[in-house]
Amino acid sequence: MAELWHLKPVGTVVKELGTHRERGLSHGEAAQRLKRLGPNRLVEGKKISPLALFVNQFKDFMVLVLLVSTGVSALLGEVVDALAILAIVLLNAVLGFVQEYRAERSLEALKKLTAPHCKVVRDGEWQKIPAHALVPGDLVILEAGDRVPADGRLVSANSLSVDESTLTGESVPTSKHSEPLSSPNLTPADQKNMVFMGTLVTRGVGSAVITATGMDTEMGRIAHLIQDTTSLETPLQRRLSQLGKALIAGCLLIVAAVFAAGVWKGFPIYKMFMVGVTLAVAAIPEGLPAVVTIALAVGVQRMARRSAIVRQLPAVETLGCATVICSDKTGTLTQNRMTAQRVWVDEGVLDVRDGKGIQGLAKASGAFQRLLRVCALCTHAQAHSNKEVVGDPTEAALLRLALQGGVNQARLKSLYPVVREVPFDSERKRMAVLVEGKEGLQSLVKGAPDIILRRCSHVRIRDQVIPLNPLLRQNISAQLEGMTAQALRVLACAEKAVPGPNVPDTYLEQGLTFLGLVGLMDPPRPEARQAIATARKAGIRTIMVTGDHKQTAAAIGAQLGLLTPEAPQILTGTEWESLSEREQQREVQRTAVFARVTPAHKLSIVKALKANGEIVAMTGDGVNDAPAVREADIGISMGIQGTDVTREASAMVLTDDNYATIVNAVGEGRGIYDNIRKFIRYLLACNVGEVLTMFVATLGGLPLPLIPIQILWMNLVTDGLPAIALGLDSAEEDIMERPPRSPKEGVFARRLHLKILFTGVVISACTLAVFLFSLWYYAGDVLKARTLAFTTLVSAQLVYVFQCRSEKHSIFELGLWGNLPLVGAVLVSGGMHAAILYHPALQEVFQTTGLSLDDWLLVLVFAMTSLFLDTLWRMLKTSVRKHFSMVKV
Repeated sequence: MAELWHLKPVGTVVKELGTHRERGLSHGEAAQRLKRLGPNRLVEGKKISPLALFVNQFKDFMVLVLLVSTGVSALLGEVVDALAILAIVLLNAVLGFVQEYRAERSLEALKKLTAPHCKVVRDGEWQKIPAHALVPGDLVILEAGDRVPADGRLVSANSLSVDESTLTGESVPTSKHSEPLSSPNLTPADQKNMVFMGTLVTRGVGSAVITATGMDTEMGRIAHLIQDTTSLETPLQRRLSQLGKALIAGCLLIVAAVFAAGVWKGFPIYKMFMVGVTLAVAAIPEGLPAVVTIALAVGVQRMARRSAIVRQLPAVETLGCATVICSDKTGTLTQNRMTAQRVWVDEGVLDVRDGKGIQGLAKASGAFQRLLRVCALCTHAQAHSNKEVVGDPTEAALLRLALQGGVNQARLKSLYPVVREVPFDSERKRMAVLVEGKEGLQSLVKGAPDIILRRCSHVRIRDQVIPLNPLLRQNISAQLEGMTAQALRVLACAEKAVPGPNVPDTYLEQGLTFLGLVGLMDPPRPEARQAIATARKAGIRTIMVTGDHKQTAAAIGAQLGLLTPEAPQILTGTEWESLSEREQQREVQRTAVFARVTPAHKLSIVKALKANGEIVAMTGDGVNDAPAVREADIGISMGIQGTDVTREASAMVLTDDNYATIVNAVGEGRGIYDNIRKFIRYLLACNVGEVLTMFVATLGGLPLPLIPIQILWMNLVTDGLPAIALGLDSAEEDIMERPPRSPKEGVFARRLHLKILFTGVVISACTLAVFLFSLWYYAGDVLKARTLAFTTLVSAQLVYVFQCRSEKHSIFELGLWGNLPLVGAVLVSGGMHAAILYHPALQEVFQTTGLSLDDWLLVLVFAMTSLFLDTLWRMLKTSVRKHFSMVKV
């Protein structure tokens, strides 16, 4: 169990760590500890070598089937065919290797986030050393802008604030102090006397004695979580594996049936073996992995144009069937920018969220003008010439309010130079500056409202200063409670005339004139509420998971419309942790917001959702999100606010940090899956047609209507180009009005297998009809009949590819020109087929002959049969629907 350093006084911590609170460790002791405990680094888990990663790409079931097909093609003498299949396998292996290799770099990115150097005191001397040389017991100096090099217990803290958002999810920097705490069960977010590796000092100075380094730090525990997280197959990979197994079983049956039928009819055993094996090769759609990869790559390009960068191709499809999006609050659903929301001044509340009209309000109210002056002068935030504000998020928000009110900070500082400052700290909860201007010396004060209000004797209302009577105090307190109930962070501003520069600090903060209240919040993104509503319409739940307080999370959740009758619940991390696994799986279905959560909580939330059968997308930006991002079916990180570790652990990066981009990506993912179904439908129906043609002809004792090289040509070239072009289809307009697909849905769901079988039978019947007619008409000329059958089969497939563009709409509803790449692919395939019919050298290789105009008319009539029957069936269904709707009316 980890030491509870936050409970112990500084003297006890220093003694137990064998160090000195002023001189630090000696050089010799530090060297011994470094040798004994090891460097301050995040170590990686057992690494897989790049060679092993590459070899693993060939263990996939479909890849093994393709490799067998390559060997068969080579045995048949088709070296070009074998090389084509091998090229497809290698391409997919390289793509898979690159994706997995990048994923393994997650821990390296985590290490980059830690501070490379730090300031340490050894033997009483200040020096700068590499952060990896730190050891427990070292005394480090912390200043604004420093990244904390390791976990430590604060020895001193002077106005020290630390941005811990990447570790805890807190959107506001945490004020630190060095006093011991009383509660043992505190999360890192509540350990105010501790600092943690990788967090950023935003303000003040301090010193800390190091209590943990490397993998023993809070960040090290996150690294452990990342290592322990397992990766599962995506739904697409599971569906393709399922399809591959079905195909191999079908191939074995086909080979056995054709071989047995041919031998039974008297064909030579060797010849029938060659035909059977060729059909087995044809029945496996060699182009499927390549077409899947191309369809996914096209989706990736479309999504990149819409600010979503996909790092892992299968993630596109996975996002398309997501049922839950777990989103961090800070910077994802909110803007990660503290902003003034409400101002109480002159006994009224001003809405300043949009920043408009503030200048006019300031001119009309003396109290408001003076409040803005406090915001601009009693601060360490600075406004640059380009109006960019730099500083503590809270002070920056107050300064932006002043700028919106027409205040020029640089000019104001010249008119009211600061004589002295009483700095803010977490105990005093206030800050004061003494300024000198045309009105003489004045004290300007801001801080916690209850603290400031107790020190006020008067209040300025418009241009009058009046005594602060009990009724006015009660009114101000009521306004404070109202703002707090809205989860606003409230600060009060006050002022006071000062007789001379040498008065004590306490005088500057007593007998003040109250000016007003300012309510601040990290507001929701304007587009987030609509994006959540769109996701809900598409059947996708959004769950907010944040490290912020419950009240703040509840207010943001309500503004975003997250709380619904189905999921009205808000849980804290402590409440969640107290539940059993079974209770967690039940309660996660009723919970819309999780507050005060740790990295381990986020991970268990994702696991509970997955245990319920959900497909989970997890968005995040900080280090604290990385384990859950990696555990989710698809992890989504932020490109602007996100950390390297989360980006490397994620499957998709949002370059605009916009939640609405996720909704667009969901639509693209669904469209990609539709396209994959389209070319599965196309490829398999065509292959069924080819196999049935050969099987029936063999069973009927007919000459073979196709020879092996024609089957391979058709399978690799004629099928391939149009199938690839199907992957370029745009998503249908109503795609985001459908519910998500079930994760258990097979590739052949929604009667796709019946559509494939029916079309295959029709194409086969038409091909055999042309073959039989040609044998009769051309007096047994097998070469002519075979060429006509071959051409009919090819033409029927090229017509059928247009039917595959939609499972709902006909080709006439979609239009012929809706997918120009498909039109181009069909023209290229048709041209290549014409070349083997009329080029003498190719005629000899493929054993074909030229066709006359009458032959082409015969081919086109039978090739269009599938389209004719499909159109007739759609018309019949429409007529029946209209009839029943009229009957109901």
